[in-house]
Amino acid sequence: MEINVRAKNIELTDDLRQYAEKKVRKLSRFFDQIKEAEIELIAAKNPSINNGQIVEITLFTKGHVVRGEEASTNIFASIDLVLGKLERQLKKNKDKMYRSSKRNQKKVNLAEIVPVEEESEIVKVKQIEMKPMTPEEATLQLDLLDHDFFVFTNADSEDINVIYRRRDKGYGLIQPR
Repeated sequence: MEINVRAKNIELTDDLRQYAEKKVRKLSRFFDQIKEAEIELIAAKNPSINNGQIVEITLFTKGHVVRGEEASTNIFASIDLVLGKLERQLKKNKDKMYRSSKRNQKKVNLAEIVPVEEESEIVKVKQIEMKPMTPEEATLQLDLLDHDFFVFTNADSEDINVIYRRRDKGYGLIQPR
């Protein structure tokens, strides 16, 4: 597994890098298809923020993207918290994939899109491969990424669709006419 560690507003010591890499490598015992991991360690600049030590981890697997983010007062504690979250997501994903493959005998392919806007300025661009999937598979990916919406190519209609999380804890699906 290839692991990339980046730090923002914090000194990336060898001990911190090794701790993060060691912990992320342990995730392969829950899901052995992890190809790459991106770890971002962030210290908030504002000293009035109590939980200013933030860790974001994105795991790239065969067709899946799993993301987690946690914050606490200690960067090592944040790493442990986000790994617990990712561990639960990987177990849940593995179980759903197993049930889905038994039911549909289809290969599950998922993609990620995370646009970031700030004051009408594009500050981050991500390019993804949009593989066709069903709305159910898109809902699974939305849960794994822990985002509010997910853009995907509908396997049935071959149109671009958007699935989003509603305030009533349900999901909405936007389809073009």
